[in-house]
Amino acid sequence: MRLKNISLSYGMRIFKALSEEPRVRILHLLLQNKELSISDLEHILDFTQTKTSRHLIYLKNSGLLGSKRVDQWIFYYILDEAQEIIQQIFKFIQKDPNFKRDQDLYNILLTNRELAINKIENNPYRK
Repeated sequence: MRLKNISLSYGMRIFKALSEEPRVRILHLLLQNKELSISDLEHILDFTQTKTSRHLIYLKNSGLLGSKRVDQWIFYYILDEAQEIIQQIFKFIQKDPNFKRDQDLYNILLTNRELAINKIENNPYRK
């Protein structure tokens, strides 16, 4: 769903949500990678589980994030209605070195995960 305009209240919630660096970094990672689990975000950002959860809850309560449960993991994503405005905002700050470092760490995690899955699937001792 594309936003044609936003209310003052919703706009204020968005800008308050973007007022802290950890939340901006979380949004950038979610914008680039569609969805991430809390443990992925903890590793990439080097935050405690408590700090990561607190920021995710704030973003979710601001109307920017949604979540879904898959087994014991919860994956977070940017809501469709917030996607366009978040993309527009990040056009102005996308070259920040923290964003590149965060994305590089995500790519390493993804590669390691793919290697582990491949190793498990190709294990000759696996039944």
